[in-house]
Amino acid sequence: MTFEICAVNLPSALAAMHAGAQRIELCSALDVGGLTPSPGLIRAAVNHLNIPVNVLIRPREGDFCYAPGALEVMLDDIRFCLEAGANGVVVGALTTGNRLDLPMMQAMKAAAGDMEIVCHRAFDFTEDPFQSIDELVGLGYHRILSSGQAPTAFEGRFLLKRLAEHAGGQISVMPGAGINKSNIRDIALVTAAQEFHFTGKKKVVQPGADIPGLERWYWESDAELIREIMAAV
Repeated sequence: MTFEICAVNLPSALAAMHAGAQRIELCSALDVGGLTPSPGLIRAAVNHLNIPVNVLIRPREGDFCYAPGALEVMLDDIRFCLEAGANGVVVGALTTGNRLDLPMMQAMKAAAGDMEIVCHRAFDFTEDPFQSIDELVGLGYHRILSSGQAPTAFEGRFLLKRLAEHAGGQISVMPGAGINKSNIRDIALVTAAQEFHFTGKKKVVQPGADIPGLERWYWESDAELIREIMAAV
């Protein structure tokens, strides 16, 4: 099995590697669903890790319907990841009709060059996920991160099973969202998935009073939590 850890800083990425995870998805701002990390963090992760680093490409919080200016930003971020030596990028864009924005998805695939390219949970908002799978296969995408169009992968596990069956091995459907040591085995048994995405995070709290918007705590992935989740399968 392959375990991918969503890491938001260098200590989280190193914890994932030391715990035995096979890959990380590097991002920032977990509390808004993840945003593109800084160039410095991308370079540091690529330079310090001996496991593949995939980078989330998402220029803002909110929906996944992007104006041309946002696409320009995403393409530039993708080209930076390629130059920095990242293994892959994790992308997604939708139309206002909740379908994959195929021109944008194709443009991002082209910018990625030989890097691995993954569709993130924008997929979970598509009107017809089975059609979206076929479209992603046609575009040459390698993987889909999905909760089965539910708040958590556990709640969406039965749709995840159907999606994986529809994919037929042409593209990997990787469960993610809310995966922990209490539910990963059930998700694995239902979906037969071979790849899983989770954070294994804990809240790190610094002493002192909070100021709204400047709280003294942050998320960090923990090697022991990651090991416990992997062992629970």
